[in-house]
This record gives sequence, structure tokens and C-alpha cells, in this order.
Amino acid sequence: MANWDVPALLCEDRQHLLHSLWHPADHAEPHVWVRGQGAVLTDASGREFLDGLSCLWNVNVGHGRRELAEAAALQMESLAFATNYAGSANVPAIQLARRLTEIAYPNLSAAFFTSGGAESNESAFKTARFYWKAKGRPEKVKVIAREFGYHGLTLAAMSATGVAGYAKMFEPRVPNFVHTAAPYAYRLAGVKPGETVGQAAARMLEETVLREGPDTVAAFIAEPVQGAGGIIVAPDDYFPRVREVCAKHDVLFIADEVITGFGRTGRWFALERWGVQPDILAFAKGITSGYLPLGGIMVSEPIHQAMLSAPYADRWMHAYTYSGHPTCCAVALRNLEILEKEGLVERAEKMGQRLLDGARSLLDLSAVGEVRGLGLMVAVELVADRATKAAFDPAKNVIGRVRKELEARGLFTRVVRDIILLAPPLVITEAQVDRIVQILREGIRAVLPERV
Repeated sequence: MANWDVPALLCEDRQHLLHSLWHPADHAEPHVWVRGQGAVLTDASGREFLDGLSCLWNVNVGHGRRELAEAAALQMESLAFATNYAGSANVPAIQLARRLTEIAYPNLSAAFFTSGGAESNESAFKTARFYWKAKGRPEKVKVIAREFGYHGLTLAAMSATGVAGYAKMFEPRVPNFVHTAAPYAYRLAGVKPGETVGQAAARMLEETVLREGPDTVAAFIAEPVQGAGGIIVAPDDYFPRVREVCAKHDVLFIADEVITGFGRTGRWFALERWGVQPDILAFAKGITSGYLPLGGIMVSEPIHQAMLSAPYADRWMHAYTYSGHPTCCAVALRNLEILEKEGLVERAEKMGQRLLDGARSLLDLSAVGEVRGLGLMVAVELVADRATKAAFDPAKNVIGRVRKELEARGLFTRVVRDIILLAPPLVITEAQVDRIVQILREGIRAVLPERV
């Protein structure tokens, strides 16, 4: 491995490079990543870390896959890029769109490609409005999202995102985005006697639709498992009821599977677990395992037909320069082959259960309030008081100190509020899963020692 001048690199970084969620306080001791292999990242100083979040929930097949580099190189040799605007097409984009109809929900018949998740959700919002205008209902423009939902940070996507802090310095938000409750079993308030959490959250959605007026609501967007908002797993009775509410009130259901798609939860797509199909599917991340930027939406047959039958003057005037990028699509096709050939969707189910069971062993620590997860998405929520579920005083930076202890022991991942987020690559080994659990225990106890 090359000998990097880390101080010089960091100096140039601080002078010239702006980072996502940028503030110097969060960039005081950054890693400069130079190598990845499987579920392990190596920084420029030579230190190795278990990749606890697949970088950004996306490196599903693991780091260092030569097959994906070769797929990109081979496509670049023949056609690196060509426009995919109407009147042009390319072979990998056509093949990928067809392949997606084979592995995604049966009611979805066509795909449009973007460069990432935020663009995918923007496309979904615009497509929902297009559909209702094409159906002669132009007043249906509102989008209902959920508290703790994360849908990206472009302006409309940020307006749908329900995680505190992202919008403050970019207000005002785009109009006609409304929020409703998340099925956050550990903390949901307002559950009526005799109701389950899933029933209560679905009822709150319907109440939101009725309050806004069903004739004004175009779509409801939800992650099957809320990722950046805290890995919130919906109860089993939630999404079937949500599907009923949307159908009852003529509201399109957008499934944001940017994180959960392509095997992350132990299914190709997460709503399969509950026998539910969306009207629009937003995807990204795992479709290329992050090796190249690619995302997109898939639409149901009625939406597809509305696009095909619209008068020319009212056509679907939506576009991205890199939609259907041939090199990205070629890498996606090879990535899907790897996921299928190596049984990584099924492996996510197996390794996810091992990680969840291991994390649940941490419930003997008084600071661990709840452990939850689905597939290879697991959250460990810390509390100052288990009986009251009280959070820690933010001034004490408990979760930041815990994260630092985790990194000191070789685990790199993200935290939000008082929650440790885990979503390692689907290729993670049993030994690596067990090591993550051991590091969690050691890191939590280093900051929050048990009272004797």
C-alpha cells in the first residue's frame, strides 16, 4: 500500500473540499479512506475498520469487487456515455430496465433512471403530480411523508424528510409537503386502548389525509424500514393497512427503498415481507453497491399507461443528463448477478438475524433501551433512564463519545440522536458480526459503565 502524507492530504482537504453535512467541528479528525475489501475499510494511516454501515447503506456486495471494475471498464471501452433522452437508448439501460421488472414488485412495469436517491424521490413526487393531472385531477399535489423519514436533501426531498436539523438553514421548504406519525413502537404517543402501534400509525396517516383533504393529496411516501431516522421497523400490521388507506382515498403509495432495496432486509425489496406493492418504487444505493452513482423509479402499469397515452403537449417532461448512463447500468447488471449468484439476499437474512440476536444480548446493559432491526439493518438505542426512556443530555455528547470508542476499537459507523446505526455489507462474515457485537459492548461500557 502507498505511503500517504496524511497531514498534507488533510491540509488540502480542509482548504479545498466541502463535505456533506459540513461543519469543521465534525471534521476535526477525519479518515482518509484508501482501500476496501469485503466488509473492511482501510484508511491512509493503515488502520483497518469494520464497515458498520456499508459506507452509506450502499456497498451491499462488499468492497474490492474486481468484477464490477471490469464491467465498468468493458462498457467504457465501447460506449462510456450516451444520452438516454427520448429518441436515444443504449443496451445496458434497456437490459437493466427489463431485469428490474423481473425482480421488483409484479405490478411495476417500467423504470426511469437517475443518479441517486434524492433524484429518485424528486422523480417520484413529480410523477405523482403528473399522474393526477393526466387523470383530470390537478388539485392532487400534496405529498405526505413521516416523522423520522429520510428522503434526501435536494429541496423537495428535504421538504419530505422528517429528521430534525436538515432544513433549518435552508427554509422555506417547498409547499405542499405534510408529515404524519412514524410507526416508532418504542416512542409512538397517541396509541388508543386496544390499538396496536401499527394500527395507530396507520390511523394517524388516514387522519392526516382527511385533514388535508383527499382531493388534494397526491401521494404518501415511506421507507419500509426508516434508515437515517433511526432504523425504525414497522410492525407487521402497518403496511397492509397503509396500502388500504391509500387505495381508499386515491393516494399513490411511493415506497422509498433507496436503502432497503436489493437485499438489505433479506428480500430483494422490503415490502415483499408484508405482501404489499407500491404504485411507485424509488431506488438507488444497492443497485450498483455504490460502485457508480445510479438510482431510479419504477412505476405501476396505470402510471405507465398515463405516460404513454398523454397528449404530446402534456407529456412527461422530466429528465436528467445521466439518466440511463450506460456504464452505470452495466455495473448494476453485474452487481445484480453477484447478489443472485452468491445468495447475498438470503445471506442478509441470516447475518441480520445473527447481528440482531447479538445486539439484543446488550440489553443487559442499563443504558441500552431498545434493540431493533430487520435483515442487515440493526439499531441500538441508548437511554439515560430505561424506565422513562429519557434521552441523554445533549451537552454531554454521550452518543458522540460512544462512537469515538467504537472507532478506537475498529468499528466505523453512524449515529443519530442516541442511536447506533448498523448496516454492514451483505458479505460480512459470522466472525465479523460477532466482533461488531463485542465492540458495541466494550464501547458502550467505556462511556457508560454499569452501576454496581
